Amino acid sequence: MERRNFFRSLALLAGGGALATMRPAEAAKSVVASRVVYHLDDLAKVNFTIENNMTQHLQGMGGPQHVKLALVVLGPALAAFRWDHADAGMSGHFADLVKQGVQMNACGNTMRKMHLTLKDLLPGFIVAEKGGNVRLAQLQGEGFAYLRP
Repeated sequence: MERRNFFRSLALLAGGGALATMRPAEAAKSVVASRVVYHLDDLAKVNFTIENNMTQHLQGMGGPQHVKLALVVLGPALAAFRWDHADAGMSGHFADLVKQGVQMNACGNTMRKMHLTLKDLLPGFIVAEKGGNVRLAQLQGEGFAYLRP
């Protein structure tokens, strides 16, 4: 066995041993993704994603100090975030998520096609200038787990 592979195997065994000695809840916490990006392009899923998935995700993880969430909105779903048309319940949950540090990304390509600016959207968005899909790939490259409700 090559020396490098020997040390790699030894490190894996040591790490596995550490997980084996933990309580099940501690072991689960140690392998849970601490960064997650939600991909939202379906208008019909906006309320459920904001009010349920993301809000409960933060609560389930014990708050924003334990998980970093991001949302990338593109396509038809972006229309739901217009400040002059937004559902009151969803916009309240959206504002709470922003206050808790959730990064809200609006697809720049979709914004141009819909003739929208940041002033047209609920407060808290940043523009994904190169597009929503590019932003999703960037976040995944930074270690974010990908969820598409």
